[in-house]
Amino acid sequence: MHIHILGICGTFMGSLALLARDIGITVSGSDEHVYPPMSTQLEAQGIELKQGYHIEHLADEPDLVVIGNAMSRGNPVVEHVLNKGLPYTSGPQFFAEHILKDKWVMAVAGTHGKTTTSSMLAWILEHAGMSPGFLIGGIPANFGISARMGDTPFFVVEADEYDTAFFDKRSKFVHYHPRTTILNNLEFDHADIFENLAAIQKQFHHLVRTIPGEGRILAPANSEAMQEVLEMGCWSELEQFGTDWTTHLKEADGSQFDVLHQGKAVGQVNWSLTGGHSVANGLAAIAAARHVGVLPAQACEALNQFKGVKRRMELLGDINGIKIYDDFAHHPTAIETTLAGLRARFGNDRIRAVIEPRSNTMKMGYHGDALSTCVRDASEVIWFQSGAVKWSLDEFINKSPVPTQVMSSTEDIIDYLLKTSESGDHLVIMSNGGFEGIHQRLLQALKKA
Repeated sequence: MHIHILGICGTFMGSLALLARDIGITVSGSDEHVYPPMSTQLEAQGIELKQGYHIEHLADEPDLVVIGNAMSRGNPVVEHVLNKGLPYTSGPQFFAEHILKDKWVMAVAGTHGKTTTSSMLAWILEHAGMSPGFLIGGIPANFGISARMGDTPFFVVEADEYDTAFFDKRSKFVHYHPRTTILNNLEFDHADIFENLAAIQKQFHHLVRTIPGEGRILAPANSEAMQEVLEMGCWSELEQFGTDWTTHLKEADGSQFDVLHQGKAVGQVNWSLTGGHSVANGLAAIAAARHVGVLPAQACEALNQFKGVKRRMELLGDINGIKIYDDFAHHPTAIETTLAGLRARFGNDRIRAVIEPRSNTMKMGYHGDALSTCVRDASEVIWFQSGAVKWSLDEFINKSPVPTQVMSSTEDIIDYLLKTSESGDHLVIMSNGGFEGIHQRLLQALKKA
């Protein structure tokens, strides 16, 4: 069987390509925006990538075209598929039918922390000798790859609430039918497809409806939005963070904490991660792993060896005492918690954030006030006003609680950082896209300086 994936460099579709290849399917794919780490991962795994969307890419007529959710009507290849009557499906549907069949699916959903929590959970199972399969929207450093089939029925999946395809507007996660489900948190996001929080809550409840009665849901007790979802109906076992599962910080930055279940200490984590969001993600992974038989103490031991995820506060380099980090920031809360974790860890060090508001929600102008205040733990902020952002970022200069400026050129940003950075600085590049390759360009410029 030969499949061709349209939009293959997306985090989900790229991972799906690896899994399809692993079960003996011939895979090719095309995309318009090709950038690391997914492009390099696919090329390293021998999967053929074709630049752009051209009808000739389908000249060999694959057995099935798998269409990514970034594709829309009017795209010449999509129109060709429809006009020629070629067999096609969505990525989540293909995933459910060809990969997840007969698996014990462990899904991680929520506005924030899906990638990191999924990576933690997969690593806990791996450390316990359970050799899970997984599909994660990033590359966990402990594995060096975003997806694999595994050797047991256990399969960890990052369960995204974004829509499935232009012909299927349900959230992706509705297809997965998990038995163990983490509902990490819930805020308004994806303004390009959801008109309000209630619309997102409806999709989350569709997910809850698919979980068997003998399955388990792990959810925060202190999230009003998530509690409203569960009040619509919950037919599965429910354990909650803040009541059933709690933590006790041993270090204020979250680098060491006790794990408590039903008020009893069951393990301690002492790791390299920081921030309250990391602690919450770790607790969720520990609780989910217990559902498949991993003792909390054993799960804690695994997290002590957890190496993080590419583009999630990834330290790219240390040049003459200037540290450069890459962080996949897509929402004000994600920016705020990341910077708070850094501040707790590094005290009075200078933390300089360079932020590209690239998510569809931020580009549309939502979260404006929250974006102004979410950077309070930075020492300085540089906002990138790209051509895709149609509203002025200049208002942040007046509203920001820390020194702030707006720049419209990545070259100008690099030049400014070269002139003003000093040993001891932490430069945090925050974007959920390629950001014109600013990370490596900055590293190279600092090396030459």
